[in-house]
Amino acid sequence: MSILSQRLSLRVAQKQVLTPGLVQMVTLLQCNRLELKEMITQELAENPVLEESHEADETTQEEIQALLEAERVQDPADANLVEMMGAGADVAVGDAEAPEQPDLNVGGEVEVPESAETVSDSFEEIDFGSFFDDYLDPGYRSPQAESAERPSFDTFLSSPVTLAEHLEQQLALIVLDPEVREAADTIIGNLDENGYLTVSLEEIALQADCSIEQAQQGLKYIHSLDPSGIGGHDLQECLLIQLESRGAKDGVAWKMIESHLPLVQSRQWKELAKALSRPIEHIETAFQAIRDLDPRPGLRYSGPGPQKVEPDVHIFKEGDEYFVQLNDDDLPQLRLNPSYRRMLDRDQSTDQEVKNARGYIRERYNSALQLLKNIEQRKQTIMKVCQSIIARQGEMFDGGIDLLRPMMIKDVAEEIGVHPSTVSRAVANKYAHTPQGVFELRFFFSEAVQGSSGADTPLLVLKRRVKKMIEEEDPAHPLTDEQIMLRLQSEGIMVTRRTVAKYREDMNIPSTHQRRVRN
Repeated sequence: MSILSQRLSLRVAQKQVLTPGLVQMVTLLQCNRLELKEMITQELAENPVLEESHEADETTQEEIQALLEAERVQDPADANLVEMMGAGADVAVGDAEAPEQPDLNVGGEVEVPESAETVSDSFEEIDFGSFFDDYLDPGYRSPQAESAERPSFDTFLSSPVTLAEHLEQQLALIVLDPEVREAADTIIGNLDENGYLTVSLEEIALQADCSIEQAQQGLKYIHSLDPSGIGGHDLQECLLIQLESRGAKDGVAWKMIESHLPLVQSRQWKELAKALSRPIEHIETAFQAIRDLDPRPGLRYSGPGPQKVEPDVHIFKEGDEYFVQLNDDDLPQLRLNPSYRRMLDRDQSTDQEVKNARGYIRERYNSALQLLKNIEQRKQTIMKVCQSIIARQGEMFDGGIDLLRPMMIKDVAEEIGVHPSTVSRAVANKYAHTPQGVFELRFFFSEAVQGSSGADTPLLVLKRRVKKMIEEEDPAHPLTDEQIMLRLQSEGIMVTRRTVAKYREDMNIPSTHQRRVRN
């Protein structure tokens, strides 16, 4: 029978830890411009040593640089900071695509050398002269920045109007009885995202406290509003409302929708011609008119609306060369408060309260220096990634999306000397304004397809090629997935039929049977 007992034992062990400075570095790298601004604003509020720099500040750049040179953080845990970012020993913090957290620092009971000079300080790896020229001086602009035409932020913002707001604006211009207006407002409140009325007129009358006749009048006015087709109970009524607004009531297209909608959906022209006693040419002409109708008229005003994007990077061309510029116009420009620095330079006092205050100021001062260092590291990493993208995707910037080349994150990581997860963080949730438009940085990374010619074809371009084949097909004899596969294979792109079907479904393109036009 064994007896449990408590024992105290000592042993030396190496433990891998993640310092707050490294956590802040990877967090800043993942942030886009708006998130970075929010973090800097929060640090300004929490750290009294940091303050926003203005042109009228008396402290010069040389003084700040001298302070940084004299006040380096000698934390052994951060000694390999730049080496980690440059050599691949990256850390995964809050990134689903990054690998598990590797061992970065040695802590626990490992003895640290007393001499700070024996520890490689990553601060020495950063060119602070360039840092304060480009980052802390709000009046400094490089020649490329002065000559480049920067896009206006208004270009990337819009205020989406909801379907209810759009209809209410039109309804406000019509003179109506109070009961009818109340019924119309109630109808607008019962429209789904497609613009269909989801309840009966009896329920509308009950909700609006009006008669059925007044509810019908309100619905009639809703039918007259833009977009046409709003207020229908189903697809058939929605299309009929649109045809009536175009003066096509009781025409061939009207009769096709009113009495033979299933035949229209299956494109059975011969059966429609027989049922309506009309030539097939009339049926085909009417179908073209039906194709111009919108089956979900309210959808354009529904959904989350356009995404608000503020580019983090501006890529522009001068002459034959492309340049990269980070969008930091509205970011707070940081400086160190000189008053706290002077407090640290004073003679040490034996008073405990003074010593505690000095300790707090020292900790805040080191935290401010760490933030400045990490912001500069973020800037340099993003710049290197963008320069690599330009070198690999120059043809796309000149000629359009069809010239996009395959590019992998690991290839860019090897080129600039960092871990792939560092590149993944650098491009996460960030956008670039380019001569071809605004793109997410991840857009430029795409895997190549298989085959002799596929090595130069990214998946995005392959999908566009499949879509173009379908758009140019004969409607009477649409291409099957297998025929598209054979065409691509004849061009040296090895794909399977299932892969083609997957691409088609991703682009919401109907199947061959649904695309076929029957004569």
